[in-house]
Amino acid sequence: MPYCEVGKTQNAVDAALNNGIQIYYRTYGHGPIKVLLITGLAGTHDSWGPQIRGLAGTDRANDDETTAVDRESDGANNEVGGIEVCSLDNRGMGRSSIPTKKSDYSTRIMAKDAIALLDHLGWKKAHVFGHSMGAMIACKMAALVPDRILSLALLNVTGGGFECCPKLDRKTLSIAIRFLKAKTPEQRAAVDLDTHYSEEYLEEFVGSDTRRVILYQEYVKGITASGMQSNHGFEGQINACWRHKMTRAEIDLIRSGGFLVSVIHGRQDVIAQINHARRLAEKLQPVARMVEFHGGHLVTHERTEEVNQALLELIKASEMKMSPHDWSNFPKKRSEASNRATVERETNIIIAKIHVFLVCLISLFMTVFKYGRSSLQRLKPVRVGASSPK
Repeated sequence: MPYCEVGKTQNAVDAALNNGIQIYYRTYGHGPIKVLLITGLAGTHDSWGPQIRGLAGTDRANDDETTAVDRESDGANNEVGGIEVCSLDNRGMGRSSIPTKKSDYSTRIMAKDAIALLDHLGWKKAHVFGHSMGAMIACKMAALVPDRILSLALLNVTGGGFECCPKLDRKTLSIAIRFLKAKTPEQRAAVDLDTHYSEEYLEEFVGSDTRRVILYQEYVKGITASGMQSNHGFEGQINACWRHKMTRAEIDLIRSGGFLVSVIHGRQDVIAQINHARRLAEKLQPVARMVEFHGGHLVTHERTEEVNQALLELIKASEMKMSPHDWSNFPKKRSEASNRATVERETNIIIAKIHVFLVCLISLFMTVFKYGRSSLQRLKPVRVGASSPK
């Protein structure tokens, strides 16, 4: 099994903290171009399946001894040449180590896991693509080692903290409650579909069945095979998302890193709201391009061809040393309209903070109600008889 022992390639301080931590990974395809794929919350390395096939030209892992790999055909279906792709399970999920302490999880710590993996593979530089929590990790990684980043793709990203909270409406509140209550692969699969895809996509017919029916069966099979995420892993990764924040200094390091950035997002994403991604893309000017598609949180699966094309364009532009000003699709000059947009974004931040307060208030109420009802059920009535005459 391909594992990276994190502590072996780190400095003395990090090695001591990460002693025994192993990161599971797979590599696909062959070629001079290296791409690291970092998955999101509760995802495993194969969550990138459509992108692995689109970039590497194969879904057969390089360490798979049961099949012969035709190296000459790998990557032949794209315009940038041979690509070798590596995808990993983040700590807390899949076959990677699952630390039990919340303090062992942060996007910075997981970024160092990814850097250790690059060292383990012998990759001096790589194109780094992250999805959701993986995009937060990719941001930290790019700020830590900008000299090792060839390009950066941030898919369905947020800025962490309150930005991880979905819109406060009936649909997303229902999804959140169902997600927390899911105990079986069937329950988890049902809520994952509503979390990952737009409703229009799920209700489209493919043959005699809707995509919802087809994907539900695939999800149950996949979750059953890989197992439900452990409580330690889930709580740790949630903690990492909540604590994530990109400082101005880190943003500046990415902007001045000498590489291009694509911020790719689905407009119907109910988990990572697109206005947060737009704001991040604007902060990263002039090196970032904003790419929007009709799709949900898992836009990588819902709009596979379009996303893969956007990623290949990023790789090609980076290989051609395209100027950031030619790459960015943001307006070159600040106008009155952009001033209004800034005011609107600042207003959205205030609304989002109020939203977080309301979510916390509702969660507190639900918790108090739950335990209050349990306590009442445990109380037994005491019968009091008539007092005896003196």
